[in-house]
Amino acid sequence: MYDRYDLAISWDWEHDREFVALLEKYVHSRGLRFYSISHHNTHETLRRVHRGELVFGAFLDRAFDLDENFAPVARAIRKTGSLAINPPEAIHHAADKATMHLEFLTKGIDVPFTIIISPYSKKREVELSLSELARLGRPFIIKPANTTGGGIGVILGAETLKDVVESRQHHKNDKYLLQEKIVPVSLDGKVGWFRVFYVFDTVLPCWWDHETHLYSMVTDSDMRTYGLGQLCTIPRQIHEVCHLDFFSTEIAFVAGGKAITVDYVNEICDMRLQSLHKDGVPDEIVTTICRVMTDHLGTALQ
Repeated sequence: MYDRYDLAISWDWEHDREFVALLEKYVHSRGLRFYSISHHNTHETLRRVHRGELVFGAFLDRAFDLDENFAPVARAIRKTGSLAINPPEAIHHAADKATMHLEFLTKGIDVPFTIIISPYSKKREVELSLSELARLGRPFIIKPANTTGGGIGVILGAETLKDVVESRQHHKNDKYLLQEKIVPVSLDGKVGWFRVFYVFDTVLPCWWDHETHLYSMVTDSDMRTYGLGQLCTIPRQIHEVCHLDFFSTEIAFVAGGKAITVDYVNEICDMRLQSLHKDGVPDEIVTTICRVMTDHLGTALQ
């Protein structure tokens, strides 16, 4: 005999607690079974999965980048054939910003002017022409291709070649991106910068001030008034590139109405509730994500 749960989620960030509880509520509302994997039950879960005592219809891994103790149970679950929400191979592919940059260009998605630098461990000298540096402008942005979770390693106000030389030595095995700084337009006093969530073909755009990090809802009236239709089309194009089921991206509107995808793919979305955290995601967005994910699973697991 074995226990079967429709959705298992692994998590280890204390601020995920409310999101996990809300997702569990929606899963139960569909008559489905929910299983939470956190630091207190990883070993028990691994043991039961190995013995065939636990089976999961689908699995969402939000802990793979936080604690190595979660890796064995995640591998064991995947071997059982559970439906993976954001499969690991897609996460690995999407996490490389240099790869995403090139694939976005191929897809026709507008991105900032970017120069990709080889890892310091492979090539110590930086080969940049004066014309390339001039095109970047000042200040420009320096970011490692694979080590930017939570903004780690990102320099927003780089000015010189010396900044590039010093920065790339912090993550010597990683490629680096040098990007022009994008200046968003003002839309009736609001910063024309957006964070957009994608979950199983549902697109949920939010105003997001890139300096204060505060969210507000994008209304249907906003979409019409400011011509924000690209906020819906671009994330679907990104999905065709990265193949993730659930992610967020950042899109800025610049002079002339052009939409620039700035932060390409965030594969683990911050789901803190705005009602509890000033810079959290609007509760309505988080609730909709839980509902859409549950509805999709209800259909996929039939």
